[in-house]
Amino acid sequence: MPATTEPLIVHELDVEAVPLPGGGSFLLLEDGRGTAGLLGVNRLVLPAGADGTRPHHHTLSTELFHVLDGVMEFLVGGTVTRVGRGGLVVVPPGAVHAFGASAEGPAGFLAVLTPGIERFAYFRQLGRIARGEAGWESMAGLHDEFDVHFDGGPDWR
Repeated sequence: MPATTEPLIVHELDVEAVPLPGGGSFLLLEDGRGTAGLLGVNRLVLPAGADGTRPHHHTLSTELFHVLDGVMEFLVGGTVTRVGRGGLVVVPPGAVHAFGASAEGPAGFLAVLTPGIERFAYFRQLGRIARGEAGWESMAGLHDEFDVHFDGGPDWR
């Protein structure tokens, strides 16, 4: 991938919000297009006790999570760990992970994936599934395209 030579600035008005049940949302900041594939960035906000995803891994991307609000629960290396505001989790390619907000209150994080793979269509579809507008089977065939490979069911905590 060629490196970008131009700085990238994303203004709040340009951020797409994908609504999730209970007041949560995916905030789609950058999916690799504006950085020539160097990285992708999104923010996830979850209501108390809500799962963000089931166990999965990426074969290409390292994923960094910086907890901005509340307490998140991360499954990494077979162990669930609580990470509060200001904490950081880095998941290398191949490592199985999952995450969700703790039961105590809403939580959110900034996620950075490198290299950046265009995943915004994936997050939009996850939003439709979470809102009951589509079924989980609608994800069939998308996992390789978006480098998201599931390693278990929704009950990981």
